[in-house]
Amino acid sequence: MLRIPPGDLVARLQDPLIVQALRLSLITSLASTVVVVAAGLPVAHLLATAEFRGKRVLEALIDLPMVLPPTVAGVALLTAFGRTCLAGQALSAAGITLPFTTLGVVVAQAFVAAPFFVGAARAGFAEVDRKYLDAAATLRSPPGYTFLRVLAPLAAPSLLAGAAMSWARALGEFGATITFAGNMPGVTQTMPLAVYLALQSDLEAAIALSVLLLVVSLTVLLSIRLTPSRLAALTARARRAPH
Repeated sequence: MLRIPPGDLVARLQDPLIVQALRLSLITSLASTVVVVAAGLPVAHLLATAEFRGKRVLEALIDLPMVLPPTVAGVALLTAFGRTCLAGQALSAAGITLPFTTLGVVVAQAFVAAPFFVGAARAGFAEVDRKYLDAAATLRSPPGYTFLRVLAPLAAPSLLAGAAMSWARALGEFGATITFAGNMPGVTQTMPLAVYLALQSDLEAAIALSVLLLVVSLTVLLSIRLTPSRLAALTARARRAPH
């Protein structure tokens, strides 16, 4: 951060390639976060509220991307969704191609970011006091209504924190993206890939991009840690709802 003056950083942000990479990173990371939240909520709820055979295996599979080398994750996605593979052939028949496309970037980001949201959401659901759910059940509240109006608001701090961490992880994804989606400007070249490319020819540009990603990631982490009062107030209001 001391290496590049703020004025130079602003000037670098006017580079069309950098703006392009930043825009693509924001779009794909937000899209992957939406996918992770939509798919992860029912999975986290299941893991937090039910016991079933194979639960530990499912938990291990969900957490696997956290310990799997990103390049290996990219190879796994490529061999699973490549055009000559079973899943890839089925998608191709439907007119969908994932490898080396913007959609492939979203899939790679969602794959590596999902464990961060599922883990936080599961912990949030597990910490909700059962008496609020029991109160809703005695009032004959439908399961869907209970989830949306009681369980989800009570677990909101964990859900928001998990979504923020997933978004930050997706924004910084590199290994799986470059292996599965490639590094094509305007199509699959996100900010981390732009840093990698700039490092080979323009060190100052690489530093500017790195500082920008550093600031964004630090902002996300500080936002999660510096807003507990607001989240606590939200939880308190939700806890009064069953009464």
